[in-house]
This record gives sequence, structure tokens and C-alpha cells, in this order.
Amino acid sequence: MDPSQDNPIIRFKAFFWALAVFGFFGLLLAVIALNNRKAPPSLEDVVAVKRYETRAKVDADQQANFSYKMVEEGKTVQVPPHDVFAHVGKVLSQSKPAAVERPECVIPGSPTQKKMEAEAANAAPVVIKENDANAPIDPAVMEAGKTSFAICMACHGPEGNGVAGLAPPLAGSEWVVGPVENPIRIVLRGLGGPLSVKGLDYNLPAPMVAAAYLTDDQIASVLTYVRNSFGNKASAVTADQVKAYRGEVGQPALKATDLKAPK
Repeated sequence: MDPSQDNPIIRFKAFFWALAVFGFFGLLLAVIALNNRKAPPSLEDVVAVKRYETRAKVDADQQANFSYKMVEEGKTVQVPPHDVFAHVGKVLSQSKPAAVERPECVIPGSPTQKKMEAEAANAAPVVIKENDANAPIDPAVMEAGKTSFAICMACHGPEGNGVAGLAPPLAGSEWVVGPVENPIRIVLRGLGGPLSVKGLDYNLPAPMVAAAYLTDDQIASVLTYVRNSFGNKASAVTADQVKAYRGEVGQPALKATDLKAPK
């Protein structure tokens, strides 16, 4: 052996290099082992087990209930689903289709809508009486209106200040606190631009969507809430006032020129 190699320092370094190499490979093996361990079941996996059990039970119950059963010779009850579907399909195919009567379900531009527009144009104008703006308002109506206002909040903001480029403000709006027929008709038919509110011009990127699916009471309460919140003060809106304009449902969205000019 070369005496120069018999050096304690060299032997010491070699020993620790060997330890480092073995330690590195040991750590690498530990990481691989951890990665290969089966992950604990997720919450979705746990819930899925119960869901599959329920589905299997439902399928078994349906199979039992929708199978032929002989209660006595020659008498069968509880036919399978495909026989039921075939019978229903036959009945429907032989039925005479009926026209849709609900205005909000009428297809825009269809002959039915054009007929409705013509009838509305020839109908006598609706006249409703304004309520007393100083009359007390039922707190329950305000609370119900606040709940329904969640629908309006996305565009008009939680405080009724509007959203830039999307919707004008309700706070201090002359259209809100003006003639009561304006907000009623807007909710029933929607509203398109351009529109001037508090001296500022708004050209709405898309017409406000009508909310005619709301009941007369719901529309009355939310309009009462808006007309008496955010610094606004106006008369309450009643369900009868809303009902008087239900005939306009299904007509095109209103424009500012279709509304009564606010004072």
C-alpha cells in the first residue's frame, strides 16, 4: 500500500462520504415508499360508498316493483316500465297539442307574441291610483322585499348604487320614486337603453331581463322596498297595481320613451 494513502484524514473523509451516499439512497427509498403508500380515502370516496349502496337498493326495489306478478292464473299486475312508456308515448302521440297560454312562455317574434302586441296596442290604457307616499309601510312587506332584492343586487349593487357599465343606480333614481307604473312595467317587461338617471346617460349593454315569473305580491314587495330604501321615499306598491299591468307580460323590453316621464 502506498504510505501516502494511509492517512487518517483521507480515511475519515471516505467514511463520511460513504455515510452520505448511503443516507441519500436511504432517503430516496423512503420518499419512493411514501409515494407508493395507498392514500387515505377522501370524503367523496366515503360518501360514494353509501351512494352506491343506496343506488343498488333503489335498482333492486324498482326491479321488484316493475316486474310481472301473477296474483292468480291469467291475471298479471305491475307491468314493466317499457310497457308503461310505450303506452304513455302512444297516448301523447294521439293527443292534440294545445297552445301555450302563459305569456312569459311565448316565443319572441312568434305569431302569438305579435297577436299579443296587437291586442295590447288596441287595449284601453291602464290607469292605477297612486298610493299616499306618507302612509306607513308594513315592516313585513319591507322584509319580504329585501329578500327578493337579492335578485336585483347582482346588477344594481347591495346599496342600490348601480354597477358601472352594467346597470344604473336605484338610489335617488327618478324612475324608481316617480310614477308607480314605471317600475312595475319595467319588472314585467324589462328595460333597454339609452336611459338618463340623475343627469347621467346610461346605454345599457343588454336590456334588463324581465322578472315576470315573480308573483304580484313579490313584485309589489320588492318595489316597495326599493322605493323606500337607499335614501328613496315613495308610496308603497300593491299586488293589485302589479296585476293591472300583467297583460303586458311577453311584450318587448321597454325603452325610456315608453315610460311616463318622472316629475
